[in-house]
Amino acid sequence: MDQLVIETPLGPMMLEADDAGVTRAEFTWLEGLPPYTTNPILNQCAQELQEYFTEKRMFFTIPLSLSGTDFQMRVWEKLQEIPYGETTTYLKMARNLGDEKSIRAAASANGKNPIAIIVPCHRVIGTNGDLVGYAGGLDKKKWLLEHEGAINRNQLQLF
Repeated sequence: MDQLVIETPLGPMMLEADDAGVTRAEFTWLEGLPPYTTNPILNQCAQELQEYFTEKRMFFTIPLSLSGTDFQMRVWEKLQEIPYGETTTYLKMARNLGDEKSIRAAASANGKNPIAIIVPCHRVIGTNGDLVGYAGGLDKKKWLLEHEGAINRNQLQLF
């Protein structure tokens, strides 16, 4: 596994990849991780994220190498279908998976998403419209949704 740390408007992000694709992208406070790499997948990932943050990219083409349970993989696949600038709810996610009773399991899988932004778990909000549950912090989730135009500054409460 190769790693790379990039600077973003929301703070440093740690990127990780194997030979098949990106395995992890998360906000980090770790020190000592490499600020450069020769890994072409990580370099492409860094480029696509910088384009996203400068409003030049609305979807990602970088190959992913996700690893999880069958259910998690299905949830992460569904997350990638949520368009830029739009949101969905945990209940709608569960319904899209074929069982609205799986709402807690869908929320749990959403929370275990290892690839922030690219697998856009930040686009899932509470059924009542509140911002809930984001591993990077609700302040980052709000920023990302505002950045994408999915919400305006006064539309949603953090909790």
